[in-house]
Amino acid sequence: MVFMSGNNRNSNLSGCLFVIAAAVLWGTTGTSQALAPAASTPQEIGALRLLVGGVLLAGYSLARNRKSFKRVSVVQGVAGGIFVAAYQLCFFWGVSLTGVAVGTMVGIGSAPVFAGILDSLLFRRQPSARWYLSTGLALAGCLFLTLSESIEIHIIGIILSAGAGLSYALYAICMKKMLASATAETVAATIFCFGALFLFPFLAGADLSWVLLPNGLLVTIHLGLFATAVSYVFFCKGLGRISVPTAVTLSLAEPLTAGLLGVLVIGERLSAAGWLGLSLILSGLVILARPVSKSVLSKVQDKEHG
Repeated sequence: MVFMSGNNRNSNLSGCLFVIAAAVLWGTTGTSQALAPAASTPQEIGALRLLVGGVLLAGYSLARNRKSFKRVSVVQGVAGGIFVAAYQLCFFWGVSLTGVAVGTMVGIGSAPVFAGILDSLLFRRQPSARWYLSTGLALAGCLFLTLSESIEIHIIGIILSAGAGLSYALYAICMKKMLASATAETVAATIFCFGALFLFPFLAGADLSWVLLPNGLLVTIHLGLFATAVSYVFFCKGLGRISVPTAVTLSLAEPLTAGLLGVLVIGERLSAAGWLGLSLILSGLVILARPVSKSVLSKVQDKEHG
């Protein structure tokens, strides 16, 4: 097996950093929903997020590289749009039923498991031992972080949040496939525009007057611009350089960010279990993202790339 070059090691690290940057932006999503006007609904928030993000991404991509859209697979774009629309509905609805903490943990925590299973079933690739270790640590951290909250288990909310995790893994696979022929911003724009189209019925005839309220407008802009447009350009750039299971595991920086924001911005208090959970998530991310030696890379390149 051929040793991986220094350039490829740098590409792997930059890919990890791009995905972590995206996940940090996603970590603000649940809190943003909680700050939205009471008149808003999970379906409206999810649809508006895709609509605003998709339009911004399309404009940015057309300005940068109009020809890239000619290389996009429509079938893969439609499939990705279906899964990303399903993610919005499942995530925001699940969070509304079972709470931000549990909804976010189940949604993002289940995604790496689904990604590993799908990668194995669809592409006959087994994740590396390092992926298992880092994913196990991060998932344990999610569990401790969830247990640190005063929670009520809502079974429908849990199922919906797990559905969000499965949808996430599926649209990440679609993105990975599309990146073979199109730019990161074009892939993100295509999938999110199709997703917005599928969710448009939730906006047709809806009372969206809450969007014009100061907090409604800020939440809509934040979710569309930062938590969607910017974050998914980062995610696609990273996904083009690392495997789907690795990218989805690194997305566990999302609950890490959400937990820290709760403490630093909202003034929440974390128990010892909560701080342990954050530490375990951070440890898992560091293990997965850190550069490794040539000898180790040569053994796992088929599993971590492609």
